[in-house]
Amino acid sequence: MSAKAIRYAALCRVILTMMITLGLPGDQALSALPRETVDVAGGKLAVDLEGVPPAVGRAELLSWIETSTRAVASYYGTFPVPHARLVISLSSGRGVGHGTTRGGSEPVIQLSLGRDSESPDLDRDWVLVHELVHLGFPSVARQHHWMEEGLATYVEPIARVRTGGLTAERVWTDLVDGLPKGQPHEGDRGLDLTPTWGRTYWGGALFWLLADIDLRQRSSNRIGLEVALRAIVRKGGTIGHHWEVDEVIATADGATGLPVLRALYDGMATAPAPVDLDALWRRLGVKETPDGVTFDETAPLAEVRRAISEGQ
Repeated sequence: MSAKAIRYAALCRVILTMMITLGLPGDQALSALPRETVDVAGGKLAVDLEGVPPAVGRAELLSWIETSTRAVASYYGTFPVPHARLVISLSSGRGVGHGTTRGGSEPVIQLSLGRDSESPDLDRDWVLVHELVHLGFPSVARQHHWMEEGLATYVEPIARVRTGGLTAERVWTDLVDGLPKGQPHEGDRGLDLTPTWGRTYWGGALFWLLADIDLRQRSSNRIGLEVALRAIVRKGGTIGHHWEVDEVIATADGATGLPVLRALYDGMATAPAPVDLDALWRRLGVKETPDGVTFDETAPLAEVRRAISEGQ
């Protein structure tokens, strides 16, 4: 891009950000950026590019986007919305930076990407899949924000491992490392009433992991969390719609026939509810080592762990 084109694209990005923040249509600003379209089962993703890192190239960039989109569509059984828009702006440095997702008649994901990014930066990225997962869950009241962010934190690696983007060892290593950050500390009043970073992202992720495990235990591995989430999407519970938390829970539990989310929410929303993670890892057969984790296939819930990773 010429210097003039770069300045113009940057101006469009600033205008777009302001318009989205104010809830105004951003079509005019978006239309100034180069456009690509990614087709995925159940929908389309329009991709607006401010530019492409020279070491990556347009084809490889689009392949990364397609792979991320397929992972999310596979987990939900379909792309959660008929159409959405991804706006990628270039920033200094390497790698994928901050991402945000906003609802509306056409949800918009904004993502920053370093100009000096190379192929490995895309291969190890988690941000795009995290933001795409948000499309498949309704907007809820502020005190339930942990449900939205916790879900994206939990589902992102699960969606990627099932489509070959991660190893199972990497997924469970990251959960072992991350979930302690979601545990309650002194003064905690439960997930609804303790909006810290750790409780919002990792406390929320722990809620959804426990739901997944409980569903699989109660159903002899016939039902996983994705059954509940797909039911929410089918009923229209996507990012462009506001739902009360009771509707989320009723829809999920109604689809599985098991009151799992109701019981977990009632126990964790307004009370600290710490979880014995060491005991949980032993039951799942996850053994921590200096180099990550290994698996004990004789553990009581080893089959549940495999099903979560493999999508059985």
